[in-house]
Amino acid sequence: MSSALPRNLLALLLLTLALQISDGQFDGWCIADEQTPDDELQKALDWACGKGGADCSQIQVNKPCYLPNTIRDHASYAFNNYYQKFKSKGASCYFNSAAIVTDLDPSHNSCKFEHIP
Repeated sequence: MSSALPRNLLALLLLTLALQISDGQFDGWCIADEQTPDDELQKALDWACGKGGADCSQIQVNKPCYLPNTIRDHASYAFNNYYQKFKSKGASCYFNSAAIVTDLDPSHNSCKFEHIP
């Protein structure tokens, strides 16, 4: 048997570890899960922008991330802001199952989603 298989498995393991941050979650952007109903997203968005401490100023009217004006887009911005701001302190991208981590930058037009490795 070739020694390539163990080497490939080791490379895959190292790649997987390199993509993870210290709390075991994959590093990336935190966005609203497309399968989550709007009423659940609204509850999570309200928490993130309130008690959660996310900076939601950029999703206000006439700000760079206001458009598209949807609960899903606003929740994605707020979830990511919270996650980037607090992940080093143990915060997760969960929001009662309303969010997921993606490795695709959700920024669009003048709306920039922060990413802190």
